[in-house]
Amino acid sequence: MIQDVTRNFIGGKWVDSRSGNTFESVNPATEEVLTTVSRSAAEDVSAAVEAARTAYDKWRLTPAPRRGEILYRVAELLKERKEEISRIMTQEMGKILPETRGDLQEAIDMAYYMGGEGRRLMGYTAPVEMPNKFGMALRDSVGVCGMITPWNFPVAVPSWKILPALIAGNTVVWKPGEDVPASAAAFVKVFEDAGLPPGVLNLIQGYGPEAGSPLVEHPDVRIISFTGSTDTGLRVYAQAAALGKKVTLEMGGKNAIIVMDDANFDLAVEAITWSAYGTTGQRCTATSRLIVQNGIKSRLVDALIEKAKAIRLGDGLQDTTDMGPLVNQKALDKVAGYMDVARQEGVNIVAGGQRADMPKGFFFEPTLFDDVTPGMRVEQEEIFGPVLSIVTVDNLEEAVRVNNSTRYGLSSSIFTENVNAAFRAIRDLTTGIVYINHGTTGAEIQFPFGGTRGTGNGMREAGQAALTSFTEWKSVYVDYSGRLQRAQIDTDTVLDEI
Repeated sequence: MIQDVTRNFIGGKWVDSRSGNTFESVNPATEEVLTTVSRSAAEDVSAAVEAARTAYDKWRLTPAPRRGEILYRVAELLKERKEEISRIMTQEMGKILPETRGDLQEAIDMAYYMGGEGRRLMGYTAPVEMPNKFGMALRDSVGVCGMITPWNFPVAVPSWKILPALIAGNTVVWKPGEDVPASAAAFVKVFEDAGLPPGVLNLIQGYGPEAGSPLVEHPDVRIISFTGSTDTGLRVYAQAAALGKKVTLEMGGKNAIIVMDDANFDLAVEAITWSAYGTTGQRCTATSRLIVQNGIKSRLVDALIEKAKAIRLGDGLQDTTDMGPLVNQKALDKVAGYMDVARQEGVNIVAGGQRADMPKGFFFEPTLFDDVTPGMRVEQEEIFGPVLSIVTVDNLEEAVRVNNSTRYGLSSSIFTENVNAAFRAIRDLTTGIVYINHGTTGAEIQFPFGGTRGTGNGMREAGQAALTSFTEWKSVYVDYSGRLQRAQIDTDTVLDEI
């Protein structure tokens, strides 16, 4: 249930912003106000960071298995509250209930996974150069971590950051997307009820310039983890790097599905439709380009037009809805603006192309662009809506070249029944995620998540890779010889000294 007022969570207490300023969260399907939200600024961020810094020393000394037990309790509570929190997410950002349930299930999976790391957090040992000496490498916590997350996955994306940071012994200040404050509060409430000590996880509601920037700039925040647009992410990167902070970035995508003439046709149609129009195209892994071999192209376009026209728009809480609204008016205006860009570029809009005729809400029709050529703006820029651009190619080599020729490199996919072509695609597609005979969406938490080029900065979320983002390596040498051994100097005499 969404509360009338949604507050910050600092030092284990739910508090209003210091200024008393507020903003409203609006249901994008109905445009009704859902809750009034504390609007944070730099002084609220400072209070949250101070709470996290104070809690850090005790939390880092809590044995990792005990930290893991709390994360297991988080998982169990999320299971109990799955339907309640899923409904909150659907009301705040619009995607249909089956998708918000999946969003929350990712957090459950991640809580169990990272809870298990409490009994691993594996370092390693290796042989050393001198006799009577031992060497090992350990993972060490870092300190206060600042998390900035978007609205499109209100629980899943924060879980990829918060849970590995906590199991590693760090404390957290989290600023969620301003469109999903009640979802964020419901998620944090689970940690509170699971027994997480005060100050270990703190929630700051508000806007990027007012709350996000002070978090990035705060001298006591050691790590910044950001998910959002590439342009904003690069500004965060520059801002944080100038202050010597560790930064993890997950940014934009312009993902493509390649369909070869020998593809399983029906499977490809279903996967393309889901990958392009699921979450109203508002996923960083959504398919926004279809690179199709010319032999299958005409038949495939006809099938996709039929699919797009059959998609039922509406409130995501209704069982009859296939696709919900865009998140807000700004997003709707952006997607609508790209229709003019498409027409100027000579694109053929074969399905959709306009705002949906709905009494309320930020709805846009599922849209299909044909006759798109490489280099067009609609082929290169992230539209972040239910828009799919079709590019025709002659062969696999051309398809791979088109796929790789964008600013982004998150996810790609190929449909083919030729195993040799599939393995060439695995080798040559330069994206962080590659799918064979599946759409571009649907990452699993046990594998690294992230992309190349303008999609990221080389760091990864989920899987074991997530621990690297939120730990530092500490190399430890134990010399039990009882005398000074000058490593890398007296190596010629080592055997004589044994």
